[in-house]
Amino acid sequence: MANHIKGNRDGENGRNESYRIPGRSSSIDRDTLVREVEAGKHPDFGTYTRNGETYVRANPDYTESNSVNNE
Repeated sequence: MANHIKGNRDGENGRNESYRIPGRSSSIDRDTLVREVEAGKHPDFGTYTRNGETYVRANPDYTESNSVNNE
């Protein structure tokens, strides 16, 4: 279970094609992480689909410290 997931902004126009989880591999591809989140392995995160692509994002809690793209 991840407490923090960071997007790598490595796709076209800064799109997240991979993510980082502290203490785990430096690059986890988007499809793998989406499957993990949808399987409930990271309960503080959800997925959303935009233009046919599914991405990971933090569930809302009104803080920026755990936002996927927050450095």
